[in-house]
Amino acid sequence: MAKQDRAVRTRQELIRSAAEAFDQGGFALSSLTGIAAGAGVSSGALHFHFRSKRDLGAAVERAAARALQDVIAPRPGEQPAPLRSLVDTSHVLAGRLTEDVVLRAGFGMAADATWQQDVTLWRVWRGWVRATLTQARREGALAPDVPLEDVVSTVTAAVVGAHTLGRLDEEWSPRYAVTQFWNLMLPRISTAMVPFE
Repeated sequence: MAKQDRAVRTRQELIRSAAEAFDQGGFALSSLTGIAAGAGVSSGALHFHFRSKRDLGAAVERAAARALQDVIAPRPGEQPAPLRSLVDTSHVLAGRLTEDVVLRAGFGMAADATWQQDVTLWRVWRGWVRATLTQARREGALAPDVPLEDVVSTVTAAVVGAHTLGRLDEEWSPRYAVTQFWNLMLPRISTAMVPFE
């Protein structure tokens, strides 16, 4: 069992190291040798777990997708109002993008022309935002004159923008930016003010 546990840990370390490499330099410029070294294993150990860099990239993307599902999954016993859920979840995602290199790399790979996979985490996030706003509209919480797709695009872009600006400027806090975004946006889209921190 210890051998199997070690193999699982090695695989996780390789995924984390690859995520760091892809996050810093992009998919094409990341080397398998550097990824193996970052995980503290030999190139042979890397190839035991992953046949190619593309397989490793797919593993990073799958791990990031699981992390995103954890962010957007409903919490047992909780059923917050849809707009409350949208506000809270956008804050959680902004924080996780700052803290979790695998999640960050997964989102970054969507913009990497050398990666070119069909499924992107931004589409998953946008789909969740759309479903949540659709529910808010059904419940009468979304102002009737607000175009749903405009809000979907704006919310998706706000989290992307906060994350991107936070990477470019240390003084730019994605959590603060998302809070300010909601301070401006909620009075426009909500039929009733949704209090938040």
